[in-house]
Amino acid sequence: MKKSYLFLSLVVFVPFFSVGQKVLPQNLSDFDDNPFHFGFLVSGNRSFFDIKYKPDFSFQDSLLSAVNVPQAGFNLALLASYNPWKPVSVRFIPGLSFQDRAIAYRFLKANEKVEDVMVRTSSVWLEFPLLLKMRTDRIGNFAAYSLVGGKYAIDMQTQKDVNSALAGEGIIKLSNKDYCLELGGGMDFFMPFFKFATEFKVSYGFPNLIIQDGSRYTTPLESLKTRAYIFTISFEG
Repeated sequence: MKKSYLFLSLVVFVPFFSVGQKVLPQNLSDFDDNPFHFGFLVSGNRSFFDIKYKPDFSFQDSLLSAVNVPQAGFNLALLASYNPWKPVSVRFIPGLSFQDRAIAYRFLKANEKVEDVMVRTSSVWLEFPLLLKMRTDRIGNFAAYSLVGGKYAIDMQTQKDVNSALAGEGIIKLSNKDYCLELGGGMDFFMPFFKFATEFKVSYGFPNLIIQDGSRYTTPLESLKTRAYIFTISFEG
């Protein structure tokens, strides 16, 4: 009886053990042998401002508050990657970023009623990021990586030269040039014919973009700097 149980156990469990121990084939095994790679990226972004108020902002035109309302957008970009050695690569990712940002203002009117105004800024940034990618060794067809670098951007839809009197009050004039620090990380998935990756980045703009035009929306503010969270899917060959 014991021999029968032993035989049955071997018949049932040995095939499963063998499958579990089987080494899966490694896709794109020579991928790292090529120092140059190209591809494209599609991203979703959530953008907002880092707002710095003037010390006496609450006395400006009866302003009660001015707060961020993050907005959604998307990015399209090309990718050129240079890999001087396996764990490190330099990535140049020129592309377009469609970003909306909004500030919700609350004013106290003369009749003691509260006025709520939402002011949106829409930008189409032509971006030139240069990032350093540091990747772990492959585990089968997967690898993790981190990103750090900088980005220069030009707003192709700037309103900095718009006449506020003609356009109406509901605009915030911004400079059309920005430069940012970008930090993030992600996962590489090596498929049979291409490399697929998902990553998350944060973008920190350095310059103060606000253009003071004397309006009730800009006067209470000392500075506006760009911030964004970016989730990216990339394809690389």
